[in-house]
Amino acid sequence: MDNNQKRKSLKSVLLYVTVIVVSALLLIIGNRIATTNLDLFSEEFAQDVLKAKVLEIESRDVNSYSLDETVSIESIDITFRAKVLNGYLKDEVISATQSIDGFIAKNAAEVEVGDKVLLVLADPDEFSWYFMEYVRSDKLIILAICFVLALFFYGRFKGVNTILSLAYTCGAVFFVFIPAILSGKNIYLWTILVCIYSVLTTYILVIGFTKKSVAAAIGCLSGILLTGLLTVVMDKVLELSGILDEDSVYLTYLPTENPIDLRAIIFAAILIGAMGAIMDVSMSIASSLWEIKEESASPTRGSLFKSGMNIGRDVLGTMANTLILAYIGSSLSVVLLLSVYSSSVLYLFNREMIVVEILQSLVGSFGLLFAMPLTSLVSAFLYTEKKDPYQK
Repeated sequence: MDNNQKRKSLKSVLLYVTVIVVSALLLIIGNRIATTNLDLFSEEFAQDVLKAKVLEIESRDVNSYSLDETVSIESIDITFRAKVLNGYLKDEVISATQSIDGFIAKNAAEVEVGDKVLLVLADPDEFSWYFMEYVRSDKLIILAICFVLALFFYGRFKGVNTILSLAYTCGAVFFVFIPAILSGKNIYLWTILVCIYSVLTTYILVIGFTKKSVAAAIGCLSGILLTGLLTVVMDKVLELSGILDEDSVYLTYLPTENPIDLRAIIFAAILIGAMGAIMDVSMSIASSLWEIKEESASPTRGSLFKSGMNIGRDVLGTMANTLILAYIGSSLSVVLLLSVYSSSVLYLFNREMIVVEILQSLVGSFGLLFAMPLTSLVSAFLYTEKKDPYQK
């Protein structure tokens, strides 16, 4: 390896380390700013929740009650002993109760010996613990580890970078963006900041600071910007309130310093939801055109742009389907219920919940459409150092 290659290699390593360190610092600084005046996670609102393993079922009491003469409802109270696995009571054995009411549509399955459960302290004075939920995070962690190993196996070093970029993106959402919303910050501004951070961090970590990543980033951010502008415009045109379901109503009751803007939540959901698909399309086009440029003896801007548009048209069909089907899949249960209980198709398609789902699909697809030609155009200019010989 000559001195030139050594210098380039050293610069690449320094850039890589710098990106990792700067990205981490930005997360820390962002979290500090976002959590200013945030009281929701303070001890005042804390609740004792313990992780425990069921050791023994002590009793199972079945009772019946009726709302009228024709309907009989069964309720079950299960008392069990469990070993605490975390917290200040770790390794102690405590007694807890699970209540199952037949009147409630959603009930957890009855606990059995060996189950891992979450217990909540309902009455501090009597030190009584109640079943809250089954522990499912352990199994999810195992699945996540398998996913990480698969990424490393197939992607090697790029797989590691993919894991890092994914961690930074999740960190930006959960440790910066969500606290920023709950502390009353401007949701529109913080949505844009999180999108910029995620796009730049992902591209630079996975691809490096190259012409390819620059072209993809410009195309992607432009597509996201168009998606945001269209969302703001259509929000006014459609006269949205932001109240989609009971969860939206609960957000308005949170004890935040400033009321949460539900319309801004829709804006954030659409942009963050569309960001992944737009990033994928922009990277696909930028990477494909780079390979064409590398294999071609003398590519011109016009030929590269034309190739990018052809690639974009092929990708468009599947990516638009991916975006739309993702939104449909995430709200399938709600759509089924509304379809059953709505007496009018016209009313169904004018319900705000359905309107927002359609809006997400359409403006996200517009972002894809805009990102494709712009990524092709930027790539064509960045990858070629001279103009086409036929251009004047």
